[in-house]
Amino acid sequence: MGGAMKIYLSVDMEGVTGLTDPEEMVQGGRGYERGCELMTGDANAAIDGAFAAGAGAVVVNDAHGSTKNLRIDLLDPRATLIRGPGKPYRMGHGLTADFAAAFFIGYHARAGVAHGVLNHTWMGKEIHNLYLNGEICGETRLVAGFAGSLGVPVALVTGDEAACEEAREVLGDVETVAVKKGIDRFSAELLPPEAAHRRIREAAARALGRLGELRPYVVPPPYTLGVEWNSTAIAAACAIVPGVRRAGPRHTEFTTDDYHEIMALLGIFSMIGGGVACGSGIYG
Repeated sequence: MGGAMKIYLSVDMEGVTGLTDPEEMVQGGRGYERGCELMTGDANAAIDGAFAAGAGAVVVNDAHGSTKNLRIDLLDPRATLIRGPGKPYRMGHGLTADFAAAFFIGYHARAGVAHGVLNHTWMGKEIHNLYLNGEICGETRLVAGFAGSLGVPVALVTGDEAACEEAREVLGDVETVAVKKGIDRFSAELLPPEAAHRRIREAAARALGRLGELRPYVVPPPYTLGVEWNSTAIAAACAIVPGVRRAGPRHTEFTTDDYHEIMALLGIFSMIGGGVACGSGIYG
């Protein structure tokens, strides 16, 4: 493989090795600082595997919450990090058509999935379900669709067992690493970091060795994003955004030919939904 191969990492937190507690997901919470170290450890394992398999560059996007979680001082020095709020394309920011593959690290199952650790879709409790072109959609499918619209295949997904099952349902024979097995939303059987990182490193290298057989996940345009909110108030507030239509008391829909607009709109929805919910905690 040529040295110019670029790999993109979108790194979430709920599916990171060792973590089960909502407190660990948010700055100021019990165990959050250690959670950031563990999150960086999972990312580093994937970075190391990518370079071992011939990557020439790796760009990492902090895709969780404040997007200020990954520890740059602990990050593999061969990679670069996209950090901080105000990124228009959120979980997919920085992804462009010149990447050979995307890795999703620390991902979680969509809202309502049994045994999905910290399961939710995009927001902790404000969103019951997302729909993409009428089909139920978790974050794996959402961001894979964005990558696919750019012609980039998803080669590796890590998280809990439920996240890995969801990834295979959506993407087919993608490499996955389950770092924990969910018991319920806030409990799991965990792999220690040393074991989890070995598996992630090996799977990352294996994934790039299989690039020739991996295909982008392509959703046919136009793209319709449906949101089932938990609140009529949030649906009403989001329907004020130009182009968004009310599709029911708690439902909104938005249609576009540009997937970038789907990613950007969800960022706007997060701000509106979080405001209307009066800051009442991220998971509820």
